[in-house]
Amino acid sequence: MAKRKTKFMCNSCGYESAKWMGRCPGCNEWNTMVEEVEVVVKGPRRTFQHSENSSQKALPITAIETDDEPRVKIDLSEFDRVLGGGIVPGSLILIGGDPGIGKSTLLLQVSALLANKGQRVLYMSGEESIRQTKLRAERLGVDSSELYIYAETNLELVNEAIDQVEPKFVVIDSIQTVHHPDVTSAPGSVTQVRECTAELMRIAKTKNIAIFLVGHVTKEGQIAGPRILEHMVDTVLYFEGERHHTYRILRSQKNRFGSTNEIAIFEMLQGGLKEVLNPSELFLQERSQGAAGSTVVASMEGTRPILVEIQALITPTSFNYPKRMASGIDQNRVQLLMAVLEKRVGLLLQTQDAYIKVAGGVKLDEPAIDLAVLTTIVSSYKDEAVSAYDCFMGEVGLTGEVRRVSRVEQRVLEAAKLGFKRAIVPASNLGGWDYPKGIQVVGVENVSDALKIAFPNT
Repeated sequence: MAKRKTKFMCNSCGYESAKWMGRCPGCNEWNTMVEEVEVVVKGPRRTFQHSENSSQKALPITAIETDDEPRVKIDLSEFDRVLGGGIVPGSLILIGGDPGIGKSTLLLQVSALLANKGQRVLYMSGEESIRQTKLRAERLGVDSSELYIYAETNLELVNEAIDQVEPKFVVIDSIQTVHHPDVTSAPGSVTQVRECTAELMRIAKTKNIAIFLVGHVTKEGQIAGPRILEHMVDTVLYFEGERHHTYRILRSQKNRFGSTNEIAIFEMLQGGLKEVLNPSELFLQERSQGAAGSTVVASMEGTRPILVEIQALITPTSFNYPKRMASGIDQNRVQLLMAVLEKRVGLLLQTQDAYIKVAGGVKLDEPAIDLAVLTTIVSSYKDEAVSAYDCFMGEVGLTGEVRRVSRVEQRVLEAAKLGFKRAIVPASNLGGWDYPKGIQVVGVENVSDALKIAFPNT
């Protein structure tokens, strides 16, 4: 009997080596090399099949004819917007998230909405039996003859079921449970995930079927399996939120057919997920009035403006080195803004612990939140509240200047809708657009001007 050949492969980048190494030479990550049985693929690999009207030779781009990409919309506007306006036929969509966060619930509801519109859907479950899936569907009120349930993990049998049912949409729950019979590795291994994803991509492109893949995540929050999995698919969505809280955030990390950094917010109820159409009101409904260390920022998440509360707690330290902790915002950015306050404003923060938090569990990473974070820190340090009707937006430079932000019109309009009376914006953003009624737009050039407006009594 011939000895099986093995190799070591990196879970992060797919680097292959004949021996185990503690650090991957490809991506420099530690402890990512796993042993895999070397697979010998017999015969030529299957690739995208060409249609009868297409040519297999290279063509100049001016000679290629294209039509507008059709999109299928469902009665879930938040989901459609994250995908860029609807589901593109023939696309491969990966949805990842923590266990129990609601990935299967979301896709079962999406499948039901598609089936109710007359679209045939095949829901392939590799983790539950068809009866278990039926029980969950009954709890969600899902009942349509166009929704087919199939429990199988063999990819060849899944392909046969697709040929038999002829669906327009397929859900694979999950990609880590599917295995290819020609690959000797265990399900969920690097080789299995890569080969199965490549085969599903071929099915999606050649048969013009939109396929949703459910992906498990590691304890670090990354999609389990090789990193190449995220490169192969067309769209990567992350389903975030605390399991013991009712609100969930669907975030777009990659989208070949739409904008990235889009988010959709859902509320987990007994009957399934319900979309939240006004997230700004949701994030501000529990805000304390007249409390020091609290300001509101108008942040852009993709194409949507969202008003979020930023909180700060500045307290004297009892250690030699003060603490700097941040939740929902980059901690290095907080340290940078505190350094600007010490140098340009003259606040002594070297003896103060700083705790910064974005309320509602949202993660903000755009530079337009700098002015709000800085104002929140000063508010807590002085123990003086900012007006509850003020909204801040602006990037802060190292010299203390307040720099221009993008889409200021949409941000101010969203603030006006929620009843804010004044918007503090960069002076360079003034002019060239119509201010909404009921809100005063004030331009500032530097940090000192912004603090004089926010704290007129000091």
